[in-house]
Amino acid sequence: MSERTAPFYCPYCGEEDLRPSEEGRGAWECASCNRAFRLSFLGLLAAGLRRDDAETGERSGRHDDD
Repeated sequence: MSERTAPFYCPYCGEEDLRPSEEGRGAWECASCNRAFRLSFLGLLAAGLRRDDAETGERSGRHDDD
C-alpha cells in the first residue's frame, strides 16, 4: 500500500512548515504554531451529497439549520 499525500498547510495557523511526527501514522507537527495534529480518513458517507439536491437547496435559499 502506498503512503498518503502530505498536508500542504497547518489546519490551525495555515503555515506550510510541517514535519511528520513520531507519534505514528498520519501525525504531523507544525513548527510555526507548535501544534501537533493527526489526519485520518473516516469513511464514505452513507447517502452522500447528490448534485441535484445541492443545486436545488442553493436556488431556493433553503437551509437545514433554519
